[in-house]
Amino acid sequence: MMDVTIQNFEAEVIEASMTTPVLVDFWAPWCGPCKSLGPILERVEIAYEGRFKLVKINSDEEQQLASAFGIKSIPTCVLLMNGQPVDGFMGALPEGQVKQFLDKHLPAAEELQAQAAAEEAPPQLEADDPHSARAALEQALATDPGNDDARFDLVKLLIGLGELAEAAALLAPAMARIPVPLRFEAQTQWINALEFVTNDPRGQWELAKFDELIGQNKRDFETRFAKSRLLIAVGQWEAAMDELLEIIMRDKKWDNEAPRKTFVALLELMTPQKPKTQDGTGKSAGGIELMGKSAVEEDPLVAMIGSYRRKLSMALN
Repeated sequence: MMDVTIQNFEAEVIEASMTTPVLVDFWAPWCGPCKSLGPILERVEIAYEGRFKLVKINSDEEQQLASAFGIKSIPTCVLLMNGQPVDGFMGALPEGQVKQFLDKHLPAAEELQAQAAAEEAPPQLEADDPHSARAALEQALATDPGNDDARFDLVKLLIGLGELAEAAALLAPAMARIPVPLRFEAQTQWINALEFVTNDPRGQWELAKFDELIGQNKRDFETRFAKSRLLIAVGQWEAAMDELLEIIMRDKKWDNEAPRKTFVALLELMTPQKPKTQDGTGKSAGGIELMGKSAVEEDPLVAMIGSYRRKLSMALN
């Protein structure tokens, strides 16, 4: 538990809530129910072992913050996640009801353990230790099979290691969902391209051979699509999208829209994942802005992806 003022509110509440849920307790020294609720909240924070962070705001001394949250009576507790108020309660609830309130929103202890295991993987990859990263991600999935981030990262790692069969097997539960999550569909398309290079004789062709056949027949979609898969396999994804666009512009429905699906998959694979902590604008329960907007310089990769999204939209219209 810690006391928060207007000076440290941004760091201790808004920024902190990007990674850990923050429960804000608005209280006042003269408030009797506040005195009974406070110790309960502190006991629960200890019992939950880091699943949330408890902060206290003296509503008499911090009237600007109390007004921003639309506080009308105390005690009032507001739960923030990812910089946004998500729920709250008024009055001195008993300990059991406080836990019920928190359990509606907080990740289970198993999920936190899985997240901690998964977070070990990126540093190990940066240190060129893919096997330790793989072990960390496999532990995360074993602890929490529903951890899609760990599943996605492990599939990506397995593809990089050339273990396509294992990657495909790991994707199977996700691909059985309805609808299929786009990022897992994207990884399946990636695996398909790599398997094409391994299993299809055209996977060994020089690009010039593809171009010769396409030059003879601009509507040779089989050859264009095969060329795009080869380009995907060797990492030339922009060139692959250019080839896919040529098919889409001539026949949007060819091969059950396989070129469009592959194009969308490449966009998804190239799009950078949003960081867990990022600038934005949070609003209180009363609709007051709690965070300042920051100017964001456009990343060249993001600009390129946006350009190809527009090209696809034009080709489909």
